[in-house]
Amino acid sequence: MDNHLKYMQLAYAEAQKALNIMEVPVGAVIVKDDKIIGTGYNKKETNKNPLSHAEIEAIYEACKNTGDWRLNGACLYVTAEPCIMCAGAILHARIDKVYFGVNEPKFGGVSSVANIFDINKLNHKVEYSSGIMSEEISQMMKEFFIKLRNIKG
Repeated sequence: MDNHLKYMQLAYAEAQKALNIMEVPVGAVIVKDDKIIGTGYNKKETNKNPLSHAEIEAIYEACKNTGDWRLNGACLYVTAEPCIMCAGAILHARIDKVYFGVNEPKFGGVSSVANIFDINKLNHKVEYSSGIMSEEISQMMKEFFIKLRNIKG
């Protein structure tokens, strides 16, 4: 199995955890030297904190596990395009590559709304790619928002 698919499947499993507690189903996994150093899923409602995005949770765990805020050489797999805030955190953490499943048309900070990683004046470059498991992730998102609308009436 291709490593990108393997790690996106793990990010998808993290998104499932968010779905199970009725959070927007986004999951993230950070990998360095083919070893998982951080995972996370959305907990914004649970924590009553706008910073509790999957990527931030995963970065926090990766920094704790490595004992460093610099995550040079790391790759982030996330089910949805990082928002502007998360794109900034990814840059600050010095993550090298980001792979995301689906675009985020309202808050996307990589290619949908803003192109944070493409700003030439920044001192760190992040490579990125999208589309891994996009059909499964899109379906999960659609089902979540239908369920949410039904609950809220």
